[in-house]
This record gives sequence, C-alpha cells and structure tokens, in this order.
Amino acid sequence: MDPTRAFVKDVKRVIIKVGTAVVTRTDGRLALGRLGALCEQVKELNSRGFEVILVTSGAVGVGRQRLRYRRLLNSSFADLQKPQLELDGKACAAAGQSGLMALYDALFSQLDVASSQLLVTDSEFKHPDFRMQLIQTVNSLIALRVIPVFNENDAISTRKAPYEDSSGIFWDNDSLAALLALELKADLLVLLSDVEGLYSAPPGEPHSRIIHTYIKERHQGEITFGDKSRVGRGGMTAKVKSAVYAASAGTPVVIISGFATDSIIKVLQGERIGTLFHQDAHLWALPKEVGAHEMAVSARECSRRLQSVSSEDRRKILLDIADALEANEKSIRIENEADVAAAQQAGYENSLISRLTLKPGKISSLAKSIRILADMEDPIGHVLKRTELADGLVLEKTSCPLGVLLIVFESRPDALVQIASLAIRSGNGLLLKGGKEAMRSNAILHKVITGAIPDTVGEKLIGLVTSRDEIPELLKLDDVIDLVIPRGSNKLVTQIKESTKIPVLGHADGICHVYIDKSADMDMAKRIVLDAKIDYPAACNAMETLLIHKDLLKTKGLNDLIVQLRGQGVTIYGGPRASIELDIPRAHSFHHEYNSMACTIEIVDDVHAAIDHIHRHGSAHTDCVVAKDLDVAEIFLRQVDRILRGSGQVVDGDKEVIYTHKNLPL
Repeated sequence: MDPTRAFVKDVKRVIIKVGTAVVTRTDGRLALGRLGALCEQVKELNSRGFEVILVTSGAVGVGRQRLRYRRLLNSSFADLQKPQLELDGKACAAAGQSGLMALYDALFSQLDVASSQLLVTDSEFKHPDFRMQLIQTVNSLIALRVIPVFNENDAISTRKAPYEDSSGIFWDNDSLAALLALELKADLLVLLSDVEGLYSAPPGEPHSRIIHTYIKERHQGEITFGDKSRVGRGGMTAKVKSAVYAASAGTPVVIISGFATDSIIKVLQGERIGTLFHQDAHLWALPKEVGAHEMAVSARECSRRLQSVSSEDRRKILLDIADALEANEKSIRIENEADVAAAQQAGYENSLISRLTLKPGKISSLAKSIRILADMEDPIGHVLKRTELADGLVLEKTSCPLGVLLIVFESRPDALVQIASLAIRSGNGLLLKGGKEAMRSNAILHKVITGAIPDTVGEKLIGLVTSRDEIPELLKLDDVIDLVIPRGSNKLVTQIKESTKIPVLGHADGICHVYIDKSADMDMAKRIVLDAKIDYPAACNAMETLLIHKDLLKTKGLNDLIVQLRGQGVTIYGGPRASIELDIPRAHSFHHEYNSMACTIEIVDDVHAAIDHIHRHGSAHTDCVVAKDLDVAEIFLRQVDRILRGSGQVVDGDKEVIYTHKNLPL
C-alpha cells in the first residue's frame, strides 16, 4: 500500500461520481461495457461491506439521442433540408433520465444488487428540512444494501443556462458529488474521468505528467487545463474545483480513469493510481516526482556521454557492476526473499514465483555473464557496408547505439541485470519497468548497478519506472525514446503497440515446440525434452508442445519418455490424435503457453506435418528438431518460420543427433 493512500484502510462510505464522458461513447451512445464494469465494481464493494453511493451524469446525452431520433421520424423531407435547431437541454434531460436509470437498474439486477433513484435540484439544498430528510433516506437505503443513484434534475432546474450558469450551491454533477460527500459524511469521493488523473498539462501534450498527489500551493499555478469535456459541462477544471472543495472540508478525493475495469477497487486497495486530493497533503514529505519526460531526457543525455567514452571504459563499467553485484549479494537476496514471501502470501502461481526467485548461485552466474559480455567485441563503430557513390564520395553504414530504450519486462529480476548490461555495452540509455511482484528486488539491483556507473557518465543512464501509471506518459515520448520492447502477456504487448508512435519490438507468446523424428536417438531425445520442459518451465523458451513422429507410437522409447515426464511432475495433455492413442486428457488449445510443469503432446505423420503444425499453432519463438537424418534436420531448418537461425551437433559416442533452432533476441 502506498503511504499516501494509507487512509483507505478506514474508508467505509464511498461516493462515486460517473462523468458523461465515461457513461457515453464518442458517438453519443451509452458505453455499455464501461457501465457494466462499473456496476461489477460497485457490486464487489457492496459485498465487502462498503457503503456505496453513485452520482451519475449522462441523462442529457441519452435524451438528446432519443429526441434526435424522434425528430427524424416526425420530420418531412422538406423539414430535413432546413437548418436543425439544437434540442432543449431540459427536454433532453427529461427524456433521458428514465432510460439511464432503467439501464442501471437492469445491470444491477443481473448482479443481484438493488438500486434506487434520487433526483435533486440546487434550490432544494437551501432548506434544512430537505437536507435532513435526504440524509435519513440515504441511510435507510444503505442499511438495506440498496445503491442510491443521484443525478441533478436538469428537467426542472431553475438554473437559466445549465451548461453555463455556475451560480448556486452546486452547478454540475461534480460539485453535487462534492456537496453530497460533505452532507452524507463520506469517507472518500471518487471522481471517474476519461483520463488517468490530473496532468500538469493536457494529457496529449508530450511534456505533460500525471500528478499523483495534488498540493494546492505547489500545483495550482503550474497546471494548464485543456478544453472542457467533449460531452459534459466542465471537464477536468470542474473536477479539480470540486475535489479541492471536498478535500479542504475533510473528505479525501481521488480522480481516476473510468475506462479501466478495476480502478475503483485499486483505489480502495491503496494503490497509487490517479490523483489524490487530501486535506493534509501539504504536510506530507512527498518525494520529488520525476516526470516521465525528465527521466527519459536524463537517460538520453547520459547515453550520449556513454557513447563518447572508449570501449575499454565501457568494459570497465561492466566489470565494476559485476563486482558490485557480488559484493551486495546478501542485500539482494534479502530483498528478493521479501518479494518471494509477499508473492506467496498473495497466492501467486508457482510459475510466477519461480521466475521471481533468485536461486543460490544466480548472482554469481549473472556476474560471470557480465564479465563475458565485457570481454566480447565492441558492437559500436563497425563498418557494416561501404559504397562508393561517386569518385571520392564513399557512403559507409556503421553500427551505432539506438539511443534510449524503454523495456517493460516480466517478474524476473535477473532480466533487469541482463538488460542493463547489454544496454551499457551497446551505449544505450535505458528505462526499465519490471513487474510489481519484483519491486524490492528491482529497486536494490537498480541501486547497485547505477551506483557502479561513474559520474562521467551519470547514474541516470538507467531509469527505473516504479508505477504502471507512468507507462502511458512514456509511450507519448516519441521525441526522446527510440524503441520500446515489451515483455509480457499478449494483451500487454498489443496495448503498447496500439498506444504509441515509438517503434515497438514485441513478442507476446512463447509457444515452443520440440519435434522428435523417427530417426532420432531416443536416449538423447529424452534428455533434450526433459531439459526443455523441466529446467526452467516458466521461461519463455520452455517447451510447451512435444510433436512425435507416428512411427514412435507404441515404442518403449516414447513410453519411457512419458513416464519420466510424469515422474518429474509434468502434467501431460494430448492433441486429437495423442489423446486417443496415449489415453491422456485432451488439451483445450494448441496455442497455449503453460509456463508451468505441463505440456501438450501430439502425433504427426512426418517432418512436413510437424512444420505445418508449428506454423498454424506456434508463435515463431523457439522450435527444435531432434533427428539423425540430416535431410530431415535441414528441411526443418529451412522451412520453419524464423527470425534468427542456428544449428549444431551434439555427439554422444558414435551417436550423432542433429538439432536446429531459431529464437528471438531478448
């Protein structure tokens, strides 16, 4: 739990305000998916004992859509040729309120949650008796676990211009939510927006950064607001005004994205998302927030200094890092053990915990690998191609650093060391975002590595991103960051590709195959398969599917291999043929990455059938053939889709096994 969010432990009553931009899509229609996700979160909070109150916008938008349709139906062709007048906002509110509430009621009913509607106007709050009755009604509903859903009754509001007039006790649903937070003594007000929180400038601008804790004295003068909401009344300006009002009166406020499916749950778990407004924020000793742009620019500046030093100096930096890792092994192990214990307590899968754990000897192994890397040939400055364009005019293609890399990687803290070492050797700046499960391990490794970088280069060469909220900001920095390499789920890689102009080198899945040909030596094949599955099942290049030539069915070698896999704790599933022939459970899909002690077996007719299977179900990551037949091995090597290719021979006495593989970098 973030220290600034520790107060959520005492939160009981929560008011959630849903903006029009969250309720509706860009075309004006209701965003059913977002509303469904919102109702599911409210259901979850209700079942946990929280007292949840909703304040919703959207009635005017729903009504406008309805009335435009009715006007279209009732218009003649001649009428449609005339300029169309804007519909009356109050009429839209009257037409849309019932439809909006009917949708909430239908969604909550599906979740076995009861809801109720409360329409209020500005003038009613002037009467003490009304306010007292309002409190009693809400308390009665909450006692019955009924969700009160508030909205301003724009249809009968006395405000002359509902979208312009900001006079009165409240002037929009943001200020209504703030007023209700005080009247109903809420412990927390959550304002849902169409962005992740309050930014220092409009979110689309490259230098804008999210403000996680708003301090009026610090931030009021430096924030630049953009246009008002595309559909609501005031946008972020209105939200900040209401948040400051509620927070100064004692109710904490968090502005978060209403587009995320679990943002409200994360707020109440104490995660540092969105922007917090708190009465005591000015008293907190907050760390200086380093913006995404500042971090990236620092990495670029340091990378330029790194590129200017000699190859021997970069080699010495790596050797110093290797020494520092070994010298700090005890501290690293302590932090890693804390991460592992927290992951176990949280109930994470064994495959993740395996990736997270730095096993005995791992630090020494990493240090050894760094020293080997340091002694390798310098990758910078090689002339790759030379072309004479004209007499005395020669064009050279020379290897050089990429610049600044943003790498989002999985829960393996050893990956941080490997990536950082490669970046230094190749003269690149680096921004790293590891899995939250490895937070302590990544922090200590980053501290040790950057501590070994000399001041002539600068420790900011490698920046450590600690919050997922900073990733969207970094992805906007196409003027500073040169390449993004995401390592993680297919969903993560796809999201990053769709949300940045920066080139992305992404590879989501590791559906890796081993094909055992009929010509293979089965003793050697057993050792290869067992190592490919058991040595590190959580690795992205671990075997997930074993393809067996049909002639090996009913042989002792195959039976022994299956027995040994099961003996090591591997759960075996089968494809359509293997499940019948070997009497094993059917795999639900060939395109599945287990990342654990499980694999799929399928029977194929020959090497061509194996290649076809890999092309249809693989992910072009790592695939292997085990065969004595050189022709089979060469066919596999030539025809399997590949980015990099390699081959070799393993000699065992007078037995020779040919293997081929292809793999992706990083």
